[in-house]
Amino acid sequence: MKQIVAIVKPFLAEKVLTKLSELSFEHLEVMVVKGYSRQKSYLDRYAGNEYSTAFLPKIQITIWAQDEMVELLLRTLVVTARTGRIGDGKILVSPVSQYFDHFKEEEPPK
Repeated sequence: MKQIVAIVKPFLAEKVLTKLSELSFEHLEVMVVKGYSRQKSYLDRYAGNEYSTAFLPKIQITIWAQDEMVELLLRTLVVTARTGRIGDGKILVSPVSQYFDHFKEEEPPK
């Protein structure tokens, strides 16, 4: 199983989530986050608003999926979220294991 964390521009989040809903995965979470990368010195305005700091609003989409679905999910994320401009975001992939799978037979501590 893998965890995919995608940071996307807010105006693309609905489009990305719609495309992802057509695919199979275990679980999905969405969070509003703020951050910056290379665009910090290039963007003084974002979505018509001026920002006094370099932190820009982003949407973080976290997906847990079986290994065989990861490539399709990544391709969907890249194609749907890419604008070709600075600040498109990041995609991170990590291996994960489900903790409770290892202890199914044991009684919980009292």
